[in-house]
Amino acid sequence: MTATNGGPTPGSDVTGARPGAGPGPVRGDTVSAVVRQWQAVHPELDTGPMEIIGRINRCAALLQQAEDAPLRRAGLSRAEFDLLGALRRTGHELTPGELARETFSSGAAVTKRLKQLTERGLVERRGDTRDRRVAHVRLTDAGRGLVDGILPDQLAYETAVLSVLPPGDQEGLAALLAELLGRLEGQMGALRA
Repeated sequence: MTATNGGPTPGSDVTGARPGAGPGPVRGDTVSAVVRQWQAVHPELDTGPMEIIGRINRCAALLQQAEDAPLRRAGLSRAEFDLLGALRRTGHELTPGELARETFSSGAAVTKRLKQLTERGLVERRGDTRDRRVAHVRLTDAGRGLVDGILPDQLAYETAVLSVLPPGDQEGLAALLAELLGRLEGQMGALRA
């Protein structure tokens, strides 16, 4: 997919619907314009997958740009909050490798974030008594308090972001995304094995 100016192309249906494709997406959907442009260049290609993957990627990019207001006020990135949240919700110490798996991050990224969170006094590390190469990470009281204080505000923020969709549509979207994610995780896991 390529960048677009975000508006409909001149002379096109502003909803972005293809003839015979049923109801079109919301007006101003930038992916519709991109799809129309690709259809003009390559009318023989099925751009259907682009309409799904492109919209997932665009939504993710917009949500990342918003930077989660409650987290930003607390001086945390989403990735840092995910690490703190993993420690809080599991309720026990985790190794950096376990944190990487819990947060879908690389080991190097987790190491960097843990260093910053340790310097802020939000997590602490202790060495393994049997293997000095292994570290165990846990929340400090300050880290636990920060997560517990931010979580209600963060959930309220996310509720406000999603309020553009009626509750039934949110449930339907969550179910579809859960099915897609479950299948992709299974497929990717099988490919890595």
